[in-house]
Amino acid sequence: MKLDALNWKILKHLQQNARVSNSEIGRQVGISSPAVSERIKKMEDGGIIHSYRTVISPFEAGYQLKAIITLRAFMGKLKPFLEKVKTYEEVLNCYRITGNENIVMEVVLRNQKHLETFIDQLISYGETKTQIVLSHVVANNSIQQVKPS
Repeated sequence: MKLDALNWKILKHLQQNARVSNSEIGRQVGISSPAVSERIKKMEDGGIIHSYRTVISPFEAGYQLKAIITLRAFMGKLKPFLEKVKTYEEVLNCYRITGNENIVMEVVLRNQKHLETFIDQLISYGETKTQIVLSHVVANNSIQQVKPS
């Protein structure tokens, strides 16, 4: 599906607040509410919009630590890890990456002891490196329209 400038304006509003009404988006972009609904439906059907989520503050929800953990998988352990990581409730995001490490994960943990226990589960799959997140500098930034090169 090709996105035109109007679709990008709609996406901008949805990325800022997915609960904004179609009539409000219509007022902002200059089309009717039914036209907004139709465009959103087409973007959902086309796989451009694939979900709507609520973002929760892990610290306000009781987690004391957020960490970035990289894993360099042992020989033959990457594929089993790729299945196992889907079962860890601590993992917010997990990416398979290029470079010396195979995996980077964003995790939330109750406390330092929870971090130690979690790392103990990971070390059977490979070598880990952990960085504790101090603060967000940029979080959940909106995807912008692709500019022609």
